[in-house]
Amino acid sequence: MIKGAVFDMDGLMFDTEKLVYQAWQRVMDSNGYDYDFEIYKKTVGRRTAETRKFYEELYGGEFDYQRLRNEANVFFRDDIETNGVPLKKGLVNILEYLKTHNIKIALATSTSSATAMGLLEKANVKQYFDRFVCGNMVKNGKPHPEVFLTAAKELCLKPESCIALEDSINGIKSAYNAGMKPLMVPDLLEPTEEIKPMLFALCKDLDEAIEYFKQ
Repeated sequence: MIKGAVFDMDGLMFDTEKLVYQAWQRVMDSNGYDYDFEIYKKTVGRRTAETRKFYEELYGGEFDYQRLRNEANVFFRDDIETNGVPLKKGLVNILEYLKTHNIKIALATSTSSATAMGLLEKANVKQYFDRFVCGNMVKNGKPHPEVFLTAAKELCLKPESCIALEDSINGIKSAYNAGMKPLMVPDLLEPTEEIKPMLFALCKDLDEAIEYFKQ
């Protein structure tokens, strides 16, 4: 019996990955770095420390990750302030369904607490969640299972009684390794042959995902 739902955030709940990419592209272009969407996709689902390491290995130790990240964050926040948080199709519908059917809801994101809480509040969906586990609250990032194991513990549920909703490859691996039922709603990344056997379900949007909580 499914008793819990554990949500990733960027790319799954909010259509923010494209905004982050656009911000990084502007910053990298203005600083003279060779950068494109394929490079950005390799950072999806990673925590800050892991992304920093990836860029430093790619561009060299002199790469000023923190400065460039700060610049990209300014562009990202300006976009959100101007246009609001872009919600993924079906987000409010699935949260309403879970709440009315007494299924516990947790967040399990690689994003920091400050950024995640700000986006949840601005999107007016924070009130649906029972617990929050963010990137700065765990030692290991996805694909390590720690974030999902912590979310299950916070909900006082066994991992196997939870569906984990994810859009990224690392997120699916993390949920699978935690013993949850990984449900993928692809955003920038389609499921690979490696992760297809790990999937509990593959859905085109969050409206379709509701059906798997009715079983």
